[in-house]
Amino acid sequence: MSDLVRVSVTDRIAVIRVANPPVNALSQGVRQGLSDAIETVDTSADIDAAIIVGDGRTFIAGADISEFGKPPQPPALPDVINRIEASMKPIVAVLHGTALGGGLEVALGAHYRVGLKGARVGLPEVTLGILPGAGGTQRMPRLVGVDAALDMITSGRHVPIAEAEKLGIVDTVSDEADPEAAGLAFAAKILADDRGVRRIRDMDPPAKDDAVLADWRAKVTKAARGQIAPPTCVDAVAAALSLPFEDGLAEERRLFKTLLDSPQREGLIHAFFSERKVAKLPELKGVEPRPVAKIGVIGGGTMGAGIAFCALLNELDVTLIERDQDAAAKAAGTISGLADGSVKRGKLTQEKRDALVGKSFRAVTDYAALSDVDLVVEAVFESMEVKQDVFTKLDAVCKPGAVLATNTSYLDIDEIAAMTSRPQDVIGLHFFSPAHIMKLLEVVVADKTAPEVVATGFALAKTLKKIAVRAGVCDGFIGNRMLAVYRAAADHMILDGASPYQIDKALVNFGFAMGPFAVSDLAGLDIGWATRKRRAATRDPRERVPTYADRICENGWFGQKTGRGYYKYEDGARKGTPDPEVEQIVAEERAKLGIEPRAFDDEEIVRRYMAAMINEAAKIVDEGIAKRPLDVDITLLSGYGFPRWRGGPMKYADMVGLDTVLSDIRTFAKEDDYFWRPARLLEDLVAKGSNFDSLNNED
Repeated sequence: MSDLVRVSVTDRIAVIRVANPPVNALSQGVRQGLSDAIETVDTSADIDAAIIVGDGRTFIAGADISEFGKPPQPPALPDVINRIEASMKPIVAVLHGTALGGGLEVALGAHYRVGLKGARVGLPEVTLGILPGAGGTQRMPRLVGVDAALDMITSGRHVPIAEAEKLGIVDTVSDEADPEAAGLAFAAKILADDRGVRRIRDMDPPAKDDAVLADWRAKVTKAARGQIAPPTCVDAVAAALSLPFEDGLAEERRLFKTLLDSPQREGLIHAFFSERKVAKLPELKGVEPRPVAKIGVIGGGTMGAGIAFCALLNELDVTLIERDQDAAAKAAGTISGLADGSVKRGKLTQEKRDALVGKSFRAVTDYAALSDVDLVVEAVFESMEVKQDVFTKLDAVCKPGAVLATNTSYLDIDEIAAMTSRPQDVIGLHFFSPAHIMKLLEVVVADKTAPEVVATGFALAKTLKKIAVRAGVCDGFIGNRMLAVYRAAADHMILDGASPYQIDKALVNFGFAMGPFAVSDLAGLDIGWATRKRRAATRDPRERVPTYADRICENGWFGQKTGRGYYKYEDGARKGTPDPEVEQIVAEERAKLGIEPRAFDDEEIVRRYMAAMINEAAKIVDEGIAKRPLDVDITLLSGYGFPRWRGGPMKYADMVGLDTVLSDIRTFAKEDDYFWRPARLLEDLVAKGSNFDSLNNED
């Protein structure tokens, strides 16, 4: 018997306990232990039934991620689950904490399932580019029906235990707090009622309805935007409806292995591991963050209100400072509106909403109200003078040890910190709008920022349920610096003959949620206009600077908020239509510059856009603005709409081949050797035959 699985007997009921902390992952030892335990149950005359429970805080949370990418070791999980199901004695799985992926598939192999309050179940394999490959696609539709099964399998969502009971995934939800007590009570009742075994494999599958399956394929294909795993999940469930169980298992396994070998799975696995590694920085080992219970927010506009509401939702006390009483009242109204919306969506109870807004939040005008806060986030107008004035005031009123954070998107944090007597307490916390929804938080470390202040930034991100990425100080940090460059590549293509609508379409087909010009319309073209004006004085004369965007702004076309930008938004529509007048403005600029437009195909658009992105990212890593390539990947995945299944721009470059990317850059440099200057790091890695991923494990 494996040390990771222990068997004891109580009143002729075996307790099979999985003990592989912290999440009881299905390692080889656990798989072998489960198989051996069932053999013991079946061959012992002293055992009439068995329960499977997880030690600690959860049942089985899924596969052992440390085994990802390694040769599989027997016994295979499908074989273990089939062995559980084949037992001649009733087997009960007791689900507490989480039962996800292979953990839920183990439970489906048992004959009965008991849930504990607060548990969640799910089959999230699709988020890793694969499908449930141990019988999940074959057993789940037999148990809950086609629609419920496909909803779970194609979304990967976690299902609360009360919903799982309604669907029939679990037989009952116990009031017991202890999994073993709940399982023993249920198993005793099964034996008393002489109910015997009940195998899902023996249940009749739902009738196959080709129209229903076609609707599901169409729906998930549209939502997946290029991902192959969701529609493949539909194919696997379809096999459950039309094939004998064993044949269905074989087809599921075939489809699983096809996905396992796909580059999409590689990209999604990279994203999965990178999200877990991004906050693990050598500089923070052994460094304790400062405690944060009360925060201040300076500015109650869209960004400031979003930051304040995000903090409130995560049970922090918030004091918001505005310039006058009218602005403070408006900010309070914004917070109330956001809270009311959360109540309507079922995210907050009315009682919780009233407590947050009434007791944990205040909007005032006097900086003295910040005297006891642990951390302040400044979110005022993007002006160095304005921000320096704010930090001068904060330095005067905030207690010693309070963290002073700026939400600037571009400005030099060292200059801001120099306005205080405590630059070691100053850091950048670059939130993304809307701040209560967007996951990314760039933690920008200035020259004199203390390590415990950096640790506090990462701890705050965890409290706010955000993904934090460490960045150094430069114009735009990681994300916005890259954005400026790959957006410039798009502008250059427009000057040379492409249309904004063709570029957007090509990049949406690549996997982006939106193209760059639709994104500009959503954010507001006036933001980019202000940035271009700010940079005009330092611009190199060799830089190609398209002015058509300025002409669009001069017309007052700032995007969705004005009903017109690169696209037209008729009658308040959220989706725009191409605007011939924009194309005329572009054509006039080409003529003024003497440019003869040429045709671009979608492949060239993607190659140029991605080459610009990857090249700038390599410079950012080489300069130490990003510590590792994975920091760039997580920034683009979490804040800039990069398709997750491609793993991020650095992972994408590795999969395409760095030599291919460098060759493209050198080809494009024949037209513009100022813009297309290869990054030194990219050239070095190609010369060594290495890749970006090789740098992710360096301390």
